[in-house]
Amino acid sequence: MTDETNKSEENEIDPSTEKVESVGQIILGEIEKIGGILTADSITQAEGEYNISAGTLRGEVADDLEESEDK
Repeated sequence: MTDETNKSEENEIDPSTEKVESVGQIILGEIEKIGGILTADSITQAEGEYNISAGTLRGEVADDLEESEDK
């Protein structure tokens, strides 16, 4: 039974950790996007734009999780 408890605790998402990770993903995306523009590499630029979008969505989900935990 303790194994099940430990597994459920591992699967829980900490909203504050998710916020930090989402900001990191956005920063990485911005760097990739700028690098892609400077080197005229459209693939790198697209990857950067993807990371920016994913990081933004991840941050919004973390905000929603935090709000639902407060209720």
